[in-house]
Amino acid sequence: MDITRLQPVYKDYIWGGNKLNEEYGKNSGLSITAESWELACHKDGMCRIIDGEYAGKTLLEVLQDHPDALGEKAARYEFFPILIKLIDACNDLSVQVHPSDDYALKNEGQYGKTEMWYVVDAEENAKLVYGLNREVSKDEFAALANGPELMSVLNFVPVKKGDVFFIRSGVIHAIGKGLLICEIQQNSNLTYRVYDYDRVDINGNKRPLHVEKAIEVAKLAPEPMISERKITFSNSEVTVENLASCEYFVVDKISLNGKYSLCPDGSFISLTVVDGEGSVGSLKAPKGTTVFIPANAGCVKIEGNMTALSSYVK
Repeated sequence: MDITRLQPVYKDYIWGGNKLNEEYGKNSGLSITAESWELACHKDGMCRIIDGEYAGKTLLEVLQDHPDALGEKAARYEFFPILIKLIDACNDLSVQVHPSDDYALKNEGQYGKTEMWYVVDAEENAKLVYGLNREVSKDEFAALANGPELMSVLNFVPVKKGDVFFIRSGVIHAIGKGLLICEIQQNSNLTYRVYDYDRVDINGNKRPLHVEKAIEVAKLAPEPMISERKITFSNSEVTVENLASCEYFVVDKISLNGKYSLCPDGSFISLTVVDGEGSVGSLKAPKGTTVFIPANAGCVKIEGNMTALSSYVK
């Protein structure tokens, strides 16, 4: 399997906008493009290969035929480990929480969700929700949930371009309007909504809430901000900065003005260009492009003036 660009899967959730189409090269064909699933092997969205002999096939189909492209570190998972999205929040996302693996497997028959956000772009005064601003009891949270009073206990954080947030399962959170986020997460689409601003969809229906389950899994006290940013390599042409490292994924930020060799080490690499443009091997990689680098590809030269996120399994 050669390195290849991936065809994203698009979602038109009611809070989305048009930045992904207008500024990041997406041609979704949707009037609203809320999410672009850049790396997805999930029943709710499956990326397809763009380049080479397997063009048109799903990534999952090719990996099933060529498991060595996944890599030994990723192969230990019983499911494809990572899901990567670009998210355009034209309006506030719902206040929500994700369950742990233990709870989700027991109650939903699927895995939970730990995630991280890299802020690709942020409008002035943009903010997001990260946990609570004080401890609350389950009874108090139940009384506040599904209503505007909930806002009084949420921890609102000002956001700027380049910020990073690591969000383990159980942390209440919400992406605010005016943010464009790259989300790297467990391969799960399981969300418990707590509050959705009484919005309705195009058919006049409110989206379902999951307050009782949310109360069971949510951390009802302030959550310390986790920051693991550390420069791991730097020269005159490139700086590599580790943004997150956990049992599910590792994410590095590559700031490039020149050339750099990206070498898989027992895992595939998903490279998402979030700013600028360049090339990955023989493939052009403008802003908004995701390239899948198989674990057995050997070192791959990337070149250009760009910022990219490199995601893999440790």
